[in-house]
Amino acid sequence: MLIRFWGTRGSLPVSLDAAGVRRKVHQALAAANGRRFDGDADIERFMDHELPLTARHTWGGNSPCVEIEGGESYVLCDMGSGLRAFGQRLAERGMLDKPITFHVFMSHVHWDHIMGFPLFAPAYIPGNRIVIYGCHDVLEEALRRQHAVPSFPVDFDELPADIEFVRLEPGAKQSLAGLTVSTLRQDHSGDSFSYRFEKAGKSVVYSTDAEHRLEDPAATDAVVAFYRDADLVIFDAMYSLADATSVKEDWGHSSNVVGVDLCHRAKVKHYCLFHHEPLQDDEGIDRIWRETIRYEELVRDGHALTVHCAWDGMEIRL
Repeated sequence: MLIRFWGTRGSLPVSLDAAGVRRKVHQALAAANGRRFDGDADIERFMDHELPLTARHTWGGNSPCVEIEGGESYVLCDMGSGLRAFGQRLAERGMLDKPITFHVFMSHVHWDHIMGFPLFAPAYIPGNRIVIYGCHDVLEEALRRQHAVPSFPVDFDELPADIEFVRLEPGAKQSLAGLTVSTLRQDHSGDSFSYRFEKAGKSVVYSTDAEHRLEDPAATDAVVAFYRDADLVIFDAMYSLADATSVKEDWGHSSNVVGVDLCHRAKVKHYCLFHHEPLQDDEGIDRIWRETIRYEELVRDGHALTVHCAWDGMEIRL
């Protein structure tokens, strides 16, 4: 399977502002001070191998949308603002000239996870089929509501694509979109659901918008069992441990440290920080990622856990 991230921020989209661009230019010029470059190839090598990550890179700002290649047609998790970028890429590559089927698995229907759908280009093309899966009774209602007047000028019933809703039974395992799919209820306002996708001996867990309390043994054991031996866990690490256990306790999100602990217990191979706090700039997310790597090294008990940090456009092949 190939995992491609189209949106990795939580709560709402953010963009790199002028001040952020200025900081990156300053870092780049400082690092290149006195350096002579022998053509574009030399500049590229400098950027890739010598320039600090925060100067050459941005974690991005779209809200959650993750693509999973390996199933039937297109498989997506959540429809945040990253969904618009995904649809735009298909259009740019001339992929929308013939009917396509999309399978979309929804963790829940908070606005940051559905806001991309009204601007999803394939929904406006006759012949396309969009199958939306979820465990919530209000799934269809939520998507219809954001298309209704006065929120959006195009009513849901006016969309030319064939749109279907499939309600999943929480906890059940079934074959969907060419993958074996399992769900787990998570602690979040209105509930959210984690998904485990499996195919040909590979597995990825999409586990966002959840507050994991390790002091609850039964809940922790259920999460560990769900994550067990996964090749990749995409995890809601929105807060630092200090925030998650103090001012932002009961806000429905988890921390980078808790993610390490759960993944170690479950013998997960790769752990990917996701649903980044919109208040964090690139330097802040980079610092959290490096602190997470350091924490994993300190608590490692013989099982090495690779720590990724998701950014818009990143790909992980399993």
